Amino acid sequence: MTTSHNHRPASSGPAYEDPLTKGLPADRALQAARQILGGPHLSVLATTNADGAPQMSVIFVKPDGDDILFSTIEGRRKTTNMLRDPRVTLLLHSLDASATDSAYAAVHGTAEVTDDPDGAFHQVIYGLYMGDSTPPPEPGAHRLIVRIHPQRAYAALPFSSE
Repeated sequence: MTTSHNHRPASSGPAYEDPLTKGLPADRALQAARQILGGPHLSVLATTNADGAPQMSVIFVKPDGDDILFSTIEGRRKTTNMLRDPRVTLLLHSLDASATDSAYAAVHGTAEVTDDPDGAFHQVIYGLYMGDSTPPPEPGAHRLIVRIHPQRAYAALPFSSE
């Protein structure tokens, strides 16, 4: 079987221009991320494994000024990755896209890891997402607070059917 190696377009018409290759300006992208954080959303953290492969985790987050906080446990893959390479990306997906400028935003930044010796922050964030219930016991767990310092963001332009 032979195939043609002619990779030129079949017609001379305009190529499809993907609207998602251009996003909101930087300041509006961070604003969209803050809007998403203010409502119901899903957060997915991306870190880099030692072999360069991506590692992703669904997490609960809490904004704190310009930063974004979450709780983790020492020894987890994401924790090990952030301690080795603090560069992270946080995907924020709005569960109520009509309330925001964009359905999602990606926040790129660096992670700072500190101790949460009595698990107090973990209790706060767990209560935010689980209706003020008490987190289950974690015997022997060493809780940590991760502070993401955003450096840049991307948010898709609002969808238009036109």
